[in-house]
Amino acid sequence: MKRKPKSKRESAQVSRRALLRFAGSMCGAAAAAAILPKRAIADRSSLSGKKLAMLIDLQRCTGCGGCSVACKIENNTPEGVFWSNKLSRTYGTFPNVNFEYIPTLCNHCDNAPCVQVCPTAAMHRVDGGIVNHDPNICIGCKACAVACPYGAVYVNHEEPHAFWRDDAAALEGMTASAREVKEKVKGNGTPYFNAARDKDTPGTGIRQKGVVEKCNFCMHRVKQGELPACVEACPCNARVFGDLNDPSGPVSQLLGRFKPTRLKEHLGTRPKVFYIRSFNRGAYKSTKGRL
Repeated sequence: MKRKPKSKRESAQVSRRALLRFAGSMCGAAAAAAILPKRAIADRSSLSGKKLAMLIDLQRCTGCGGCSVACKIENNTPEGVFWSNKLSRTYGTFPNVNFEYIPTLCNHCDNAPCVQVCPTAAMHRVDGGIVNHDPNICIGCKACAVACPYGAVYVNHEEPHAFWRDDAAALEGMTASAREVKEKVKGNGTPYFNAARDKDTPGTGIRQKGVVEKCNFCMHRVKQGELPACVEACPCNARVFGDLNDPSGPVSQLLGRFKPTRLKEHLGTRPKVFYIRSFNRGAYKSTKGRL
């Protein structure tokens, strides 16, 4: 079937995106060459040809929330925003009550609705199959947030970390305000700025007002051969991260041993976050037809 030629608007969007990405990559490469070892520089292109995915073992997960805390620290998300989130429910009748806890994050879908509806290509796919977001060309239309069936896209309605702009002191005349502390130490903005994120995707070192954002598998860490922050922080090793194209990799091996599930598979989004097993708090003695 003959492909329909692109409109002037589409061509302009593509060329603008290409220009911004080219300029950002050139600046990032120059900075990296000056301060990073040769091995780390080589790793920056190592995501090409990979299909990155995360697997969460619900039998190992204790619901401690360490993943959510690590994500907030690494990505300085605003209050009330959790890129690493959870689904939880209590079911049964007392005293036979159980609790279900399912950690969630962006699923980096192969057939991602957020990418399909974004009018500026701010939401786009990069090497490794990661669905990334460029806040510099995001117009804040929220189409992606509406299209995402997992609620994994968050809208930044306000300037983040308002605490550091506050002039109020805890004890008037006795303690300094947050703004005064920042000025005394000659701070710029907030102490939450992540230079590693900003170097990888300019404009993402701190959250911005008026745009949408989401998890990107800590791409700035993965490119340097590190694990996503949530995987690194999990105290019970319930999270496994790797390349689906590597049959000997940890994710592929576990998917071969256990039957996985994915959230809302019936929608055809093809998520790349898999769940295996389920939490079993104990067994009961087998009898004939009764406990």
